[in-house]
Amino acid sequence: MKTITNGIILKGYDLTPTKSNMLIDEGKIIEISDKIYKGEIIDVSGAIICPSFLNGHTHIGDSIIKDCGDGKSMDDLVKPPLGLKHLALSRSSDDEIISAMKDSMWEMLKTGTTHFIDYREGGLKGIELLKKAASEIPINPIILGRDPIFHNNTASAINIRKTTIKLLENCDGIGVSGLNEVRSEVCEIIVEECFKRNKISSIHVGEYLKLQEKSIKETGKTEIERAIELNFQLLIHSTYPKENDIKLISENNKILTICPRSNGTLSLGIPPFLDFKKNGIKTLLGTDNIMFNSPNLMREMEYSLKALRAKYKTYINPKDILKLSTVEGSNNLDKNNSSFYSVVNKSVIEEGNDARLFISKLISKNPYLNIINRVENENVIATINKNKFLYWNKR
Repeated sequence: MKTITNGIILKGYDLTPTKSNMLIDEGKIIEISDKIYKGEIIDVSGAIICPSFLNGHTHIGDSIIKDCGDGKSMDDLVKPPLGLKHLALSRSSDDEIISAMKDSMWEMLKTGTTHFIDYREGGLKGIELLKKAASEIPINPIILGRDPIFHNNTASAINIRKTTIKLLENCDGIGVSGLNEVRSEVCEIIVEECFKRNKISSIHVGEYLKLQEKSIKETGKTEIERAIELNFQLLIHSTYPKENDIKLISENNKILTICPRSNGTLSLGIPPFLDFKKNGIKTLLGTDNIMFNSPNLMREMEYSLKALRAKYKTYINPKDILKLSTVEGSNNLDKNNSSFYSVVNKSVIEEGNDARLFISKLISKNPYLNIINRVENENVIATINKNKFLYWNKR
């Protein structure tokens, strides 16, 4: 039993700043009150307590080749099976890949992230490598498996289904590279098998304009339209949606992850976040490929806030950006996406919820900009993931 005292708590789904104490016992938030003092007392005077972060999209296997291939095209970098990333993974030993993934997971924890949704290359072996890397680290990987057979245009439907089922017995869902790389029949099988098991089906869509234009030319529909017709649950990027795409994402209650730093690194533009927000789309924030971005969500939030203000030439509330990494991915009783939230199993700060917290020094008077704009690694006091209290800077 521990009581965290004298902190500013960003409480509930609206991240309301509340000066209070918090009692945690067996990984649960038991009470939030300025009168509670029980068990071990942890004084965090001059600190802010925020829900821990969910990284909505990573490729953690890329940790093996950080900052390689800068300036190359998307296809050269990440298109399976011969992208720079895939070739590097095939040439690296298991121990090298595991060690690099561990480094990235510790970096996430040290910067407030307790959950991340990963597109895991390499079939069953890739899944097992990530599980092995995470086995002694108090972080929650949500693993979306992938297999080379998905890109084999001659593979039978039976073999695709067998592979999909086997993957889903060992991971949390399937992450598809894109509709240009995987035929529709394969996507239909993946979505169907994920739905049967209450697991996540996800796909990259609309990441850059050329993909949207190619899809319209070849099928008469955008990538986003096609992904929604196939009933994928989690859409990644949508940097270049058409007007009807945004309406469809909203009407079909799809969850969206945007990755602004990745788009910026690859000279692809900035996702239209305000348009998503105006249409009530559940939006997460992801750091994407670790080969060209650190998995530090504070860096992602700062870039996103300032790039989006520049794009729209208007004020964007920093609280709305902080929500993308905290409450938007939490167990918010969204009946339309209950399977997603049960798989992710993330919490907001409320009595009765799991204690998944990030504590940092309070440097500025704006609690949201404090986290987004000011906090560096040395300002992080602790990350708490249920029963795991990780103190980076003991007071």
